[in-house]
Amino acid sequence: MSEIVSCEFNIDTACVELRYAGGGGINIYCPGVEDSLDTTLSMRTEMDWLIYNAPLEYARRVLDGSLEEYVRSTAGTHGMED
Repeated sequence: MSEIVSCEFNIDTACVELRYAGGGGINIYCPGVEDSLDTTLSMRTEMDWLIYNAPLEYARRVLDGSLEEYVRSTAGTHGMED
């Protein structure tokens, strides 16, 4: 896989956008990811924290399938004020 040159959350599209050195990219539609998981409010807050503060980690966890396990184990550690 090509080297990632940028990763950011686009609030207009509700996507975390990954761009690669070769010119390709991946858009992850965050509401679709959240709706596909059985989550609580505190888990959604944790996902929101990742989206805004660590979009690359959010994308990595979505792509490797570890997001649900991660938010279950860390729910409640980040609030929107962090």
